[in-house]
Amino acid sequence: MPSRTLQKVHKHISKKRGAVNALHEYSRDARRLRRAGHRDDRLVKHTSISMKARQPYTDRIDYFYEAVQPISEPLSVAELAEMITKYIYRDGEELTQLKQERRKGRPPTKREEVLGQRTETEEKEFKIGFWVPDLTEMDVLVALKQWNGQWSGLSPVKFVRLVQDGEKKDSTFPPNGMS
Repeated sequence: MPSRTLQKVHKHISKKRGAVNALHEYSRDARRLRRAGHRDDRLVKHTSISMKARQPYTDRIDYFYEAVQPISEPLSVAELAEMITKYIYRDGEELTQLKQERRKGRPPTKREEVLGQRTETEEKEFKIGFWVPDLTEMDVLVALKQWNGQWSGLSPVKFVRLVQDGEKKDSTFPPNGMS
């Protein structure tokens, strides 16, 4: 299915006297169609790359969204740190099961490597500052409970970087670097 730009160009060209099928290969209209197609391909590629980059953060926020549904009061910093620890080790049971199923002397499976690397990366991030919604404030808790599941719906939510020792630093949305 052609996308928006290509549809516009195609519609404009088809309104001309000659049909789209009668275009010469090197005509201006054929060139416009090719450019519109390339532009749409670039936009689709860019969108998929940005969605893939956002996916870990979206999964993280989705976890906290599910976790705060039964909560009615803001969390303390210690409770938030405990919730982050639960998030980091959420695949602990699967990881130990994969290790037990593996025969002695065999290399780890791809799934086991991925889970181990993700846990290790999140542990490192927690030591320097874990990017998370600031659930210690009531308005952020309410905004997260009303989240629609879309990346753009996270703009009213305030984010912080919580260090493992309990230090809380303000952060931005979307996350970039250590802000």
